Amino acid sequence: MAIRKRSRAGVAVLAAIAMAAGVFTGSAQAARGTGAGAGGHQATQRALDAAVRAGVPGITAQVHDADGVWKSAPGVGDLSTGAPRGKDDRFRVGNLTNTFVATVLLQMEAEHRLDLDDTVERRLPGLVRGNGNDGRTITVRQLLNHTSGLFDYLADPAYGEAYLAGDGYLRHRYDTLTPEWRVRVGLSHEPLFTPGARHSFSNTNDVLAALIVERVGGRSYEDEVRDRIIEPLGLEATSTPGRGSRLPRPSSRGYAKLFPAQPDRVDDVTAVNGSQSWGNGDIISSAADLNRFYGALMRGKLLPPRQLAAMKATVDNPDFPGASYGLGIERYTLGCGTTVWYHDGGMLGWISMVATTDDGRHRIAFNYNASWGAETILPILSAEYC
Repeated sequence: MAIRKRSRAGVAVLAAIAMAAGVFTGSAQAARGTGAGAGGHQATQRALDAAVRAGVPGITAQVHDADGVWKSAPGVGDLSTGAPRGKDDRFRVGNLTNTFVATVLLQMEAEHRLDLDDTVERRLPGLVRGNGNDGRTITVRQLLNHTSGLFDYLADPAYGEAYLAGDGYLRHRYDTLTPEWRVRVGLSHEPLFTPGARHSFSNTNDVLAALIVERVGGRSYEDEVRDRIIEPLGLEATSTPGRGSRLPRPSSRGYAKLFPAQPDRVDDVTAVNGSQSWGNGDIISSAADLNRFYGALMRGKLLPPRQLAAMKATVDNPDFPGASYGLGIERYTLGCGTTVWYHDGGMLGWISMVATTDDGRHRIAFNYNASWGAETILPILSAEYC
């Protein structure tokens, strides 16, 4: 994620939050594991345990493959009580929300209710204007594959200090924020580049995409996601919080390091007003539900072939060789040669990951209840798929 002119606090916090950019910055050539499948996922378990030893409080994970379902939950779910992490925990999925939104928009395209090459101006008249930003030159497709050039509102220094770090977060965690206001924060900056020139992940894109869902559907984005994805797939652990701040049970606590000057301080950030990540990170789910969703998506259960092909048409991510971004989903080739489709999501208190083979038949989903430890994710994927 290209971010400019960040405050000191913003640098530390955004490094924790921008997992979509940071997961694969380690070794481009992952070490070979012993494989999973019939082997009982021993290599994957060792990688999960190693992440906990490295400092992640706890992990909830599920694998779905030809041999069935395998679950694991090493570590602690509550640092104050020592309660273990739960195998069926619900958690905030962060930017995995993007895949839900992109799926809805592609379904709407299949219904001829919009076109991916519609301009943002056509769908949200007058919203994207000022400081060189122009919705007349940005398409829906460019929002979804993050080639719009729009500045990421989370990278705004004032926003970061008020809502993502230290005492600002603790004061404002229950504030209600509108999506339009968060978009305006992003638009207070000049664009990073001309639309279409390159890829650069921006949460501003995702909020705009969710607003387009509402404008085209004539009702809330939450209703569209529920009726089109959650209920048809029976995702009983998946929900949208609205302005609510609590996690449904079963769940663990989420932790963050909010104070860069106090690196050993850990704060419980489980409760936060859901409006602060509306449309780009608010969905709550479980590893089982995420595996079901991404499996159905890749097997063509949610999109016609033309729209699924559009989703899987990727652009290179220049910051991270080997990774490329489609419409709400990403592609990466592991060091052993296995290619996976994936999405990761980082936010204060949580890191989530889903990866699947192209046929959707071998999937892994897992969640850290902390916004640190991203460097341990690639070894987990390599252990499962290599």
